[in-house]
Amino acid sequence: MSGVPLSVLDLVPIPSGRTTADALRASLDLAGRAEDFGYLRYWVAEHHLNPGVAGTSPALVLALVGRATARLRLGSAAVQMGHRTALSVVEEFGLLDAWYPGRIDLGLGRSGAQPPTTGTTRTAAEPGWTANGLRIPARFPTERLLRSPRIGLARTLLHQPNAEPPDYAEQVGTILALLNGTYRSPEGIDAHVMPGVAAPQVWVHGSSGGQSANVAGANGLRFGANYHVSPATVLAAVDGYRAAFRPSADLARPYVIVSADVVVAEDDATAHRIAAGYGAWVLSIRTGAGAIAYPTPEEAATMPWTDDDAALVADRLETRFVGTPDAVVHGLTRLRDATDADELLITTITHNHADRVRSYELLAKEWAHTT
Repeated sequence: MSGVPLSVLDLVPIPSGRTTADALRASLDLAGRAEDFGYLRYWVAEHHLNPGVAGTSPALVLALVGRATARLRLGSAAVQMGHRTALSVVEEFGLLDAWYPGRIDLGLGRSGAQPPTTGTTRTAAEPGWTANGLRIPARFPTERLLRSPRIGLARTLLHQPNAEPPDYAEQVGTILALLNGTYRSPEGIDAHVMPGVAAPQVWVHGSSGGQSANVAGANGLRFGANYHVSPATVLAAVDGYRAAFRPSADLARPYVIVSADVVVAEDDATAHRIAAGYGAWVLSIRTGAGAIAYPTPEEAATMPWTDDDAALVADRLETRFVGTPDAVVHGLTRLRDATDADELLITTITHNHADRVRSYELLAKEWAHTT
């Protein structure tokens, strides 16, 4: 497993006291530095109605990031297909690929999609530790979050009136046909998107062993498993994907990237201090309020914090990798080995931009030295 590359997942966080423009400038700087540090990919997420997150449009952010980089692969993790059409996504990422040829990764997510009517869902592992010591926490109960009025508001604002999300498997199939130039309507009409544009590399992202894993595997696509979002189900996700995998013209064997929350500093105390705002930030998301502006360590220390609050975010706090470079690399090695990952996707959030850049730098140096 030596030579497993590291990539970057950027949520474009907005620190307290900063603006959206500040967050975008920080992301462009981070992307350029990540390229220098040797990371393979720079991916951005899609989130809506979150005051502390500027990443609302992956395609727009990537168009900016591409100008600040020369070699990094640029991608989405992931486009929320529940409120998008296959054509709109293909055209957006086709334009990106035309401007940055051979560098674009199109990552697709089920968010907001119809529940699947068929397909096997792999059961999450029992809480505890894997044989090599990776933490597998209890599964986060999503009922409270899904009942949040803000979730309903997002659906209302993102969807056209009376629109129903299409079936995710059908959407992915349509995207692949449009990219490959093989799409035909039921009436036999061809749909040519943008002649002469090379196809982006298509990924599917998922947090369980359900439909996303099955769709990725059945179509012979690359798969992103979200340890940083749903650590309880990461093993079920990668197992489900590999069980469903069928070779494609683009991919002969399964290929998995696994995400992780990471904060690295020269010493353990500094790492934990600059990572202190994470609990309050995740709590704001888990309660359905939307991500708050990322707090300073001092602000986080004054925020109310109850036992119920701690329980609501325990799985995320238990599965972060925070500390010195060697300690974090040791933890990430466990994640790599437990999931048999082909790549690791690193997401780091701190209030101070220099701390975030330094974390990525220290990790890249130690990873290259150790692995």
